[in-house]
Formats: sequence, C-alpha cells, structure tokens
Amino acid sequence: MDRILEIDVVEFERGDDAARRAIVDGMRRSLETGFVYARHDLPADVIDDAYAKLATFFSLATEVKDRYTVVGSNGQTGYTGMRVETPVSVGEPDLKEMYNWSAELPAGHPLRRKFPHRYRDQIFPEDVVPGIEAALKLMHDRIFDLQSRVLRIIAVGLGVHENYFDGIVLPASAMTRALHYPDMREHDPEGTQVWAGEHADIDLITALPRATARGLQVKTEDGWIDAVAPEGAAIINTGKMLEHLTNGVINRGIHRVVADPDQVGDRYSVVQFCHPTAWTVLEPLSTCCTPERPQRYASILTGDKHDEVLWEINLFEDARRVPVKAS
Repeated sequence: MDRILEIDVVEFERGDDAARRAIVDGMRRSLETGFVYARHDLPADVIDDAYAKLATFFSLATEVKDRYTVVGSNGQTGYTGMRVETPVSVGEPDLKEMYNWSAELPAGHPLRRKFPHRYRDQIFPEDVVPGIEAALKLMHDRIFDLQSRVLRIIAVGLGVHENYFDGIVLPASAMTRALHYPDMREHDPEGTQVWAGEHADIDLITALPRATARGLQVKTEDGWIDAVAPEGAAIINTGKMLEHLTNGVINRGIHRVVADPDQVGDRYSVVQFCHPTAWTVLEPLSTCCTPERPQRYASILTGDKHDEVLWEINLFEDARRVPVKAS
C-alpha cells in the first residue's frame, strides 16, 4: 500500500452502517502508509485568522520572539528557535522555528499537580500580535475536536468501543504547533532542500489542516511520496504511541519536509499532536494481540514515553543530545 486515501469524518457520523463500514475500511487501508486524508467541517476562517497572526509573529526580530521561550518546557510551550529539534535518524537539526500551545487545566487538577512540567500555564504574544491568543485557542479547540472524531473511526477499526480514546485524550493533553520553515535560498546554500529530516511523531495521531506550501513527504516501501490533501481535508498521520497501543497493527507514519527546488519563499504549517494524558498506561490492546501477533511492547506511562522521545529529538534544555547551532 503506497497511496494515501481520503475518508469523510462527517459522513462517518451521519451515514448508515454500510457507509460507516466503508469509511473504517478506507481508514484501515490508508493507514498502511501511516497517513490518511480526513475531510472535515473545520471553518476556513479559523485557519486563516490563526495563520495570519502567526506569520506576523514569526516575522518579528529574534530577540522579540525569544521573550516567549518558556524555560523548562522542553519545547512544549511557547517559542522554540531555529535548528533545535533534531530527528534521531538524521542527527542534523531541522531548519525551522516553532510556537507551541495547548489548553490549560485548572490549577488544582490532579494531572497538573502530578505532572507540573507537562501541564503548564500557556503564554501568547498578545502584546506584540493583538488578538493572537483568542485565534490560537480557537484553532486548538477546533483541531482537537477533529482529532477526537478521527480517533473514533480508528477505534471502531481496532475492535474497541467507538469512544475508547475519549477517555484518554483531553484538549490539554494535545499540543498544537505552528512551524515556520524559512526560504531555502537564504538558509541552505548547500542546496539540500531539507527543512525537517526523516522522523515519526511521538503521539497517537497528528493533524495538519493546511500548509502554505508543499513539502510534506511520506516514506513508503516504494520510496518517498508527496502528501497533499484535497481541498477541505486535513492530513492525519499516526505516531509512536498509537503503534505501541496497537501492538504494531498500525505503524507510525514516517515523514519529512523537503522544499521543492522551485520553492520561492517561506513555508508555514500548523499541526496538532494528540497525546493520551500523561498518566495513561500505554499497553497493547487485547484486540491487537493474537497467537500470530504476540504482544510486542511492554507497558509504559505515556508521560515517560513522551519524555524519552523529547530527549531523543534534542528538546530537553538541560540535556541537549546535539549542540544547538546558531541560526
């Protein structure tokens, strides 16, 4: 399987049994690539408003953007500069800068008390980009709604209750990330064209509603293929935690971001990583373990798995695996 298929989230919710079965089957077949296109009802103006304000933020001077770096967040809240995140398989830092945000839990919530480094107060550059806080919060909520609905389709395909994932994901356990990939003509004199090296995401699934330019590529048995969603559809890819939970029935989606040789200008994208809550035990589902497919992964807390991968990709501020290069 080397082709990404399109499924319709709204049709799954409104369709009859035959339509639902067809969508579940399409999801299952497409995720052999680790990717699927999900047609959705996310309003275009929500995306447009957030992108416009993020572009304004990223255009600011580095010393201004650095004011929104949150020390101790390990790149999970606020601003992270160029050439920090480093794919394990490559060893060379990505050419990108990022802004991360999530929903907040109440101060006394047990998740926040148990994992204070993970569930933090969020910061937004409201003083330099008026209106950005409301725009980004709305975008986070709407993408999380889409992610939750996609997970229900995946749950049915795995043979568990449709609402299985509802109990282990929260708006505050998902993280939304805006990415700015700069013009390669200015930042890549060697001409490699690679903005972000080959990698897989940490989470259950990742949603990309839209990007301002091509570049996302998916690794298949037959080589790299472009991932370009049809109008009105989001790109969804699978992560390491879903692979763990499904005992490898659903593999992680391996991808990279590469500039087209004719690409002029920068690339912006917004993705959301949907993680289980930090206290969720990642253990292969019984429906995914059989005599032919014995349990492959041991149990681990989501929070521990998350931290393990954050160290691997160079985001622990006080324990950098790879020195940060000057941009």
